[in-house]
Amino acid sequence: MHYEIRRYRTRPGRREEWVRYMEAVIIPFQTAQGMDVTASFTDGRDENGYVWMRRFENDSESAALYAAVYEHDRWKNEIGPIVNTLLIREETVVTYVSPTPASPLR
Repeated sequence: MHYEIRRYRTRPGRREEWVRYMEAVIIPFQTAQGMDVTASFTDGRDENGYVWMRRFENDSESAALYAAVYEHDRWKNEIGPIVNTLLIREETVVTYVSPTPASPLR
C-alpha cells in the first residue's frame, strides 16, 4: 500500500474557491471512479497552499484509477479545464510514501 501526497499552489486569492470546487466536484468525482481520497488540507502557513492525499493498494491499482479519472470525458472536458484556471500547475509537488510498520495508516 502507498499514499500519494499532492501539494498544490492556487492562483493568488483563489484558494477558497479551489477548496469549494475540490469538495463539491473533484473529490466526489474521483471517489465515484474508485479513488480513495484520505485527506484534504489547507496550508496554515501559505495562503495559497493546499495539500491532499490518496491511498492505493499497489501500482496496478494506481494506474487503473489514474486512467479511470484522467481519461474520463468529464475530466478532460469539464473538470480539468477548470482546475487549470485555479491552480499554478507547474508548482505541483507529488510525493509517494509508504507507511512504516508502526504507522496508524497501515
